[in-house]
Amino acid sequence: MKSFVKWSSVPVQPLSISHQSMFPAVTISFNLAQGAALGDAVTAINAAMADMRTPLSLNASFQGTAQAFQESLKSQPYLIAAALVTVYIILGILYESYILPITILSTLPSAGVGALLMLNFAGLDLSVIAMIGMILLIGIVKKNGIMMVDFAISAERTRGMSSEDAIRQACLLRFRPILMTTMAAMLSGLPLMLSTGAGSELRRPLGFAMVGGLALSQVLTLYTTPVIYLYMSKLQRLLSRRPAHMPALAAKMGGAEAAD
Repeated sequence: MKSFVKWSSVPVQPLSISHQSMFPAVTISFNLAQGAALGDAVTAINAAMADMRTPLSLNASFQGTAQAFQESLKSQPYLIAAALVTVYIILGILYESYILPITILSTLPSAGVGALLMLNFAGLDLSVIAMIGMILLIGIVKKNGIMMVDFAISAERTRGMSSEDAIRQACLLRFRPILMTTMAAMLSGLPLMLSTGAGSELRRPLGFAMVGGLALSQVLTLYTTPVIYLYMSKLQRLLSRRPAHMPALAAKMGGAEAAD
C-alpha cells in the first residue's frame, strides 16, 4: 500500500485559486426548482446575502444566465423609452403636430396594464419574453388611435366639421376595422397562450401579454381616445392662436411709427 499512496496530516492545499478582477473568487452554482422563475431565485439569493450580514470585503455578483437576466432588466426601460420616442417622432412628422401624437400614444397605457393584469392572473413573471410581447403591443394597439385620429383630422380639414362631430363620426365608422384587426391579433396570440407542448413555458408569457393587452385596450380606447383627442385639439388651437397675434401686433406698431 505504501508503494501507491503516502499518508500525511498536512492540510490539503488547492492546486489553483480562481480569481475575478484580481481578487480570489469562488463560484457557487444553482439550479431552479420545477416551476420556479429566475427572477424569484435572484431575489431570494439577494435576500439571503443581506441576512448573512457579510463583511464589506466579501463581494457577491451573479454570472452566466443570472447576470444576463439582470442586464436585460436594466436595459428594458431604455428600450421601451426608445420605442415610444421613435413612434412619437414618426407620428409628429406624419400629422405635422406636437400635440396629436400624444392622443395616439394615450392608447398604450391601457395595453400595458392589461398585459400585466393577465400575467398576474396566470401567475407568470414579467420575463424578457413578456416584455417582447408588451413592445409588440406598442405597434399593434396604437393603430386604434391612428384609425380614429386620422379620420377625425381629415374630416376637420376637408369637410369643415367640428372636433366633436369629427371624432364621433370616426368612432362610428372606424369601429368595425378596429374590432377586426384587434380580434385578428388576439386570435393569433391564443395558440401561444394555450400551448402545452415542448417549450411552451417560453412562449406562454408572450401570448398572455398580447391577449391581455389587446382585450383591455379594445375596451378602453374607444372611450378614452375621443376624450383625449378633444382636449388635445383645444390645446393645439390655444397654442396656435398665440403666435398669430404677433404679426398683427407688429403690423400695428409699424403703422403707428409710419403715422408718426
